[in-house]
Amino acid sequence: MPQGRTFMCHSCGKTVEFLPDQRPCEVLSDWVMVSRWKGVGTVEHHHFCCLGCVQTWVNKQSPTVPEVFLRAFEDDSAGQE
Repeated sequence: MPQGRTFMCHSCGKTVEFLPDQRPCEVLSDWVMVSRWKGVGTVEHHHFCCLGCVQTWVNKQSPTVPEVFLRAFEDDSAGQE
């Protein structure tokens, strides 16, 4: 029996498998694939089942601003006169 190829969503873990006689463009319709250069000769490939999963992954790649830092900019002068 011919062995297929499996793709797994990098965010949610959803998998899809296709056999050699199937066209990837049909089986992977609406999937998003991202290639990310990590350095000289190093490329990471990520597969996502939908744009929402891409957004989740992108958000995790971006550093977040700590809440304590944001609170330092709150306007404390509102009640002081």
